[in-house]
Formats: sequence, C-alpha cells, structure tokens
Amino acid sequence: MFIQTEPTPNPEVLKFLPGRAVMGEGTRDFRDADEAAASPLAADLFDLEGVARVFFGPDFVTVGKHPSYDWPHLKAPILAAIMDHFTAGRPLFADTGDAQSGGHDEGVYEGETAQIVAEIKDLLDTRIRPAVAQDGGDILFSRFDVDTGVVWLNMRGACSGCPSSTATLKAGVENMLKHYVPEVTRVEQTLG
Repeated sequence: MFIQTEPTPNPEVLKFLPGRAVMGEGTRDFRDADEAAASPLAADLFDLEGVARVFFGPDFVTVGKHPSYDWPHLKAPILAAIMDHFTAGRPLFADTGDAQSGGHDEGVYEGETAQIVAEIKDLLDTRIRPAVAQDGGDILFSRFDVDTGVVWLNMRGACSGCPSSTATLKAGVENMLKHYVPEVTRVEQTLG
C-alpha cells in the first residue's frame, strides 16, 4: 500500500491519501481524543504525541498537529498508523452508528427562505466543497439569518484554524454566494 501526502494551505495540517475510500461519502471531524474513540483509526492517530486533530474525507485523512511539533518527526508514525489500519482491514468506526457523516445542518426553513437555503447548499456542494476538499478540508452550511442575510458556515479539516481560511471565506465563498444569491449579505464562520 502506498500512501501519498500533500501539503495543505494550513501549515499545521497534512493530507494523507491512502489510495482507497476513507469515508466514501461525507466527512467526519475529530477535535480531540474523546471524539476519536468512535474510530479505531482516529484513536490510533490521537495516540501519537503531537496529533491535535483528525479529519476523514471521502478518500483522504487530514491530520493536524500541535504547533510545537515538526512534521519530519510525525509523518512516519502517522503513515504507519494509517497503513496498519487499512492493511489489517479494520472498520473505520467501532459502531456503525458512529459513522455519522458530516453534512449540512438540516434546520427547518419555510417558503422563500427554504429556497434561499437550498440555493446556498447547492452552491456549496457543487462549486465550493469540491475545491476545498482538494486542500483537505470541508465547508458545511450551519444556518442562515433571513433578517440580516448572514450565512454561517462550519469550516472543518485543514480549513479549521487555517491562516488563509478567513481570506477563503470572505474573498471566495462570500463573493460567490453574494453573486448568485442576492439575499446573502455576509458570510461568517461558526466556532467549534
């Protein structure tokens, strides 16, 4: 098994491509060892000193490190953990109920607001999320405030905490949403 690695715009995150499906569809973000207990692979990665975050994409794993650790010391043990997991044929999740793939928030909107939210989600799914996945991350719809026109988005994986994420959110995502959905006035990032 050959696992490729790619840098991401976030210097604290590396993208690992095992050459096979990871989640298949959807994503899953693990922000700490407690959340990682749901996945044998995520738990193994958090057992490595210096790992701060793990994110599963359709066909990749991104791993975030603490700033005080260096990639040359972390990369080999991470590669070994990923390789061991897949070559052993272990399941990605300890319980299939834990596999909850990360998707857009499914809040209930009615009438014209429901149509606006559907347009926002469609733009995210067709134009924005595929590009962001190339960098090892994901952007999910959180909520839309019809009174102010503010769209709240959840940035995950390599995008979470990335120095360029604010520029991506404002210059790229906000401009595109405002262009195609005139009701959108601003885009903000949810925390957490």
